[in-house]
Amino acid sequence: MEYVTDNVDHGKPVDVIYLDFQKAFDKVPHRRLLNKLKAHGISLSILNWICEWLNGRQQRVVLSGNISAWLYVISGVPQGSILGHCCFLYSLMI
Repeated sequence: MEYVTDNVDHGKPVDVIYLDFQKAFDKVPHRRLLNKLKAHGISLSILNWICEWLNGRQQRVVLSGNISAWLYVISGVPQGSILGHCCFLYSLMI
């Protein structure tokens, strides 16, 4: 960001690419995420805490007044939380 603002302030051209990760947060498989966190050295107590944070999540869909049944979610990290963003970024690491 500093690079971009500095160049703009000095009238230099800047190329920017915007990425939309809105749906990407929903596609992180919990099992894969936990394996990656473990591989990156996250302690067992933190790993267990994250596992409990992800386990048991349910969601349903409401469309035109029709409501689906609640289903357990096996992928995705909660949006709007700091931990959700961190977990998403870890899921991208090789």
